[in-house]
Formats: sequence, structure tokens, C-alpha cells
Amino acid sequence: MTRKHEYFKITKHAKRYDKQTGKFTFNIAYETATEMTQRTINVAEAFGLGIDQTQKFPIYDNAELKISPTDIVYITGDSGSGKSVLLKAIKQDLGDEAADMTDIEPNPDKPIIDTVGKDFNEALELLSKAGLNDAFLFVRRFRELSDGQKYRYRIAKLMESGKQWWIADEFCSMLDRDTAKIVAFNIQKVARQMGKALVLATTHVDLFEDLKPSVHVHKRFGREISVNYYGNEAAEECSLAGEMWIEEGTFADYKRLSGFHYRSGRCPPPRKIFVLRRGDELCGVIVYSFASPLAFGRSRVWKGDFGSLQRDLSVISRVVVHPKYRSVGLGCRLVRETLPLVGTRFVEMIAVMAKYNPFAEKAGMRRVAVQLPCKQALRVVEVLGKLGFSCCLLGCEDYLFNRLACLSGEDVEKIKQAFVENCHPRFVKCFGGRLAFGNREAYAEEVRRASVEKLVKLIKVCGVLMQTKVYLFWDKCENYGEKDGKF
Repeated sequence: MTRKHEYFKITKHAKRYDKQTGKFTFNIAYETATEMTQRTINVAEAFGLGIDQTQKFPIYDNAELKISPTDIVYITGDSGSGKSVLLKAIKQDLGDEAADMTDIEPNPDKPIIDTVGKDFNEALELLSKAGLNDAFLFVRRFRELSDGQKYRYRIAKLMESGKQWWIADEFCSMLDRDTAKIVAFNIQKVARQMGKALVLATTHVDLFEDLKPSVHVHKRFGREISVNYYGNEAAEECSLAGEMWIEEGTFADYKRLSGFHYRSGRCPPPRKIFVLRRGDELCGVIVYSFASPLAFGRSRVWKGDFGSLQRDLSVISRVVVHPKYRSVGLGCRLVRETLPLVGTRFVEMIAVMAKYNPFAEKAGMRRVAVQLPCKQALRVVEVLGKLGFSCCLLGCEDYLFNRLACLSGEDVEKIKQAFVENCHPRFVKCFGGRLAFGNREAYAEEVRRASVEKLVKLIKVCGVLMQTKVYLFWDKCENYGEKDGKF
């Protein structure tokens, strides 16, 4: 008996693309035949089938699509209906103008901050826009990310590519549906902000609200296809956000999410805490604290004595959004909706991340000043650099202990002397309440007697002072009018 092997063959693949009008035309068909085995022959005999002959199937019969370079195209349909064939044909027509998410090959062994962007600032901006706006995530490797975070990373790489068209097959097919909706909302938001086109294919039809496509293609089996065109307007809110509400919370709520904040240690005593909930899930938390006596930038917008400071001004000390729900504007919502609830006329915020993710400004706060690294910290870091310390690792406790262990007693004394000569209130604070700022002699004595543990703490504080921070301010009267509040 002669054995005939099964085969699948595209027999018709005619397509046209008019770049001027954005019109794609497709004629695609395939033919297939079944392998001849004893059992397939038995099937043929039982059901009267002619399995020795090929069968021809048209997939697209003069199908037309009109897509502009800023459209959001959502291709849906059952598995095997021809979505991927259509996507590949579009990709071929676009050529070098398209970037395919599935073609991105991340480096699994380097921290993601080193694998995107031309420099540090661009890397932070790209990752933050993609929803990876967490200091801990910046230093993780791609292989250490969750599936949802890996999708967000790929969005950052699409932005970096500079291509006009972004393409993805089996879009979010392996993600849980909540995460898929969040990723869908974020990628359409970013694409529309940047004026890019998205062409996404998936079996899932639950992403329509979050993608808000301008073109929806639904492919059925055979040659049947439906195409609908809509206005190209962004989805303003992720569908999941509509299921959330804000209410007053507790310190225990903050502790539940504190591990997701890069400063997960001691939080200043809270004045008010608010949480964002969805069902029984804790999605986010914001902590308002009492204002400290000193803050850069404050003198530009507020003046008063200590009593009025404690009575009339609060500071946002923590904003934490659960990693699952990042990139859909919940940080902005937490700030915007709780500012009028805290009970003080004025609110300030000092943040490093505000440089890269202006969520507080979008919520209605005003950027007042940017604080560059202070001169005392710069001088200490200069000494540390000469002794082999990396200024990028001054927040890493184990690294600092290891570096200090390698130094001679003379070099350790050089570091202590640098702290003595460059006194700063934050350095003094490391020794507790028994030291008052201004008592230089007492401070110098404490530094000279400092243990290795205390020296590590001083160096970590120095690393914090090296950060560039943004001072933001909010006045209830400016936003709501004095008649709306009692102060």
C-alpha cells in the first residue's frame, strides 16, 4: 500500500496594500489532504469519505481593511479561524515599519533597567510608562518578572523601537483576565499618546472596553469576516477601575501593601489613611502624615508658625498601588479623590518617582521645586568614590558592609571625617533625639565613635540625599474655593 503523507499548503496568497489610503486587500486560501493509514482508510469506508483527494478552503476572499497609522485594531475569532494568517499578511505589507511584540528577545540575565533605553533617564521613563514603575522591578531580571510584568516590559521595548506599527499575536492569551484588561488598557493608552498604531489578535473578546479599538475585525470559520470602524478615542479608564472605591483605612492596611513600596521601612506617624478596594481585594493605599518642620520648596508657597504647620498642612508620605493594578491611573486617583478628605487646607508631597511619573500633578497638585543632591552628600560621595564605593549601590546594606570590611582602619577614618566635615540634619538624625542640630562637637564625637552598623546607616542616608526629588503642593482654596472648607 502506498502511503501518502498529510500536507497543508497555502494555494492563494494575493494581497494588496495602498499606503496612501491605508487600504489592505486579502485573498488567501489553503488546501489540505489526510495521511493514508489503515485507520483513516477504515474511516473512509465507514463514512464514504474520499480521503485520497485534497480539500480546498478559502480564508479570505477579497477581504478589505482600511487602517491608518494611528488606529487600534482588535482582531478576534476562534482558534483556527485565520486571525494569525491575517496578522502575518499585514505585517509583511508593513515591512520595516512594524515591530512585533513576539519578536522581542529580552536578555534574561541582566536587570531590566540595563536592557531598555539609551540612558538611565530614558530607561526609567519607558519602564514607568509601561507600568513597571517600581524601584524593586527596575533591578530585577526579565526571567524574574511575572507574566503580566513581562508583557509590560515588552510594551516598553515597543516604545523604544520607534516603529509606527505595533503588532502582537495571541495578545494576552496566557494572562489571567484581570491582568489582560490592565495590559490592554495600558498599551492602548501609550500607543495613542505616542501616535502609534496597534494591531492585536486574540481569541478573547473581553478586551473591547479596555482597548477601545477604532477597527474591530471578527473572523469566523471559512471566508466569513466582519469589520467595524469606530472613532479613534482613547479609553479613559480601565474597566476594572469602575469596580473600585475609596474609603478610610487603617495602618494595618498600609502594612499589607508596604512591601511593594521601595521605602518599605518605617512610615511616619499617619494623620489619615485611605484605601482603594475592589471586592475583598486591597488595590492601593495612601498615607497622609504630619508635616516636618523643614522641607525644601515649602517657603515658596507657604509661611506660618509651627502650630499652623501642624494644623493646616499634611504631607503625602506613601502612595502604594498593588503591582497587579499598576499603570491604569490608580495612583493619580488615590491622590485626587483623597486630597479634599484629609482635613487640612494644604497638602505637600516630596517624591523621587514624580520626576518620571507625574501622577500627583495629574491629580491636581502643583510642581513647585526640584531638589538636587545636597552639597554635603556630594562631598561625602566624592570621598566614598575614591575609596571604591559605587554611588549607585549606596542603598544596598549588604554591599556597604562588604565594602567597609575590605577597608583599612585609616580609610574608615577618612569616611568618618567626611561625615564630620559635612554635617547635615539627616546625618544628625541617625543618632536619635539626644543630639540637636547645631551641636557640631557632639555630632562629631558621635561620628568618630560610630560602629560599622551606624556608619552603614549614615552612608544609606547619604544615598537618599543624592536623589533628585520633586516638591509638590496643593491648596484646597485654589481647587474648591474657600467657601467649601473650614480651616
